[in-house]
Amino acid sequence: MNMEMTELVGAGTLVRPDGSSDLAALPWNPHPRFIGVALKHLITGADTGGALSAHLVRIVAGAELSAHTHDGSLELHEVVRGSGLCTVGNIQAAYRPGVCGLIPAGVAHSVRAAADEELYLLAKFAPALL
Repeated sequence: MNMEMTELVGAGTLVRPDGSSDLAALPWNPHPRFIGVALKHLITGADTGGALSAHLVRIVAGAELSAHTHDGSLELHEVVRGSGLCTVGNIQAAYRPGVCGLIPAGVAHSVRAAADEELYLLAKFAPALL
């Protein structure tokens, strides 16, 4: 069975050198700063010696990750479901499945989900966020 990434949001398997993880079993964690945002920690810094982390991000319809920075980490977004708007510095980009956004370390950025649907991002950080 060939499933599209949009069908696998929060499901599937992460294969690692020491085994595998059922992504559906990982908990959604409320974001500590942004209301309406939750994170599923797929890969943490503890898993990679601090080199990389990857998180599935769910932003409810109309909610926003308001302007913030990650001073020590490069961030890459891959939009897997939904739509919204990302602002990086002075650039705005429409987010929809298939779009990727690169955010340099220390650059202010924000992401808002469309008013009528949730937005799901796969966010990767190098070095690791957590």
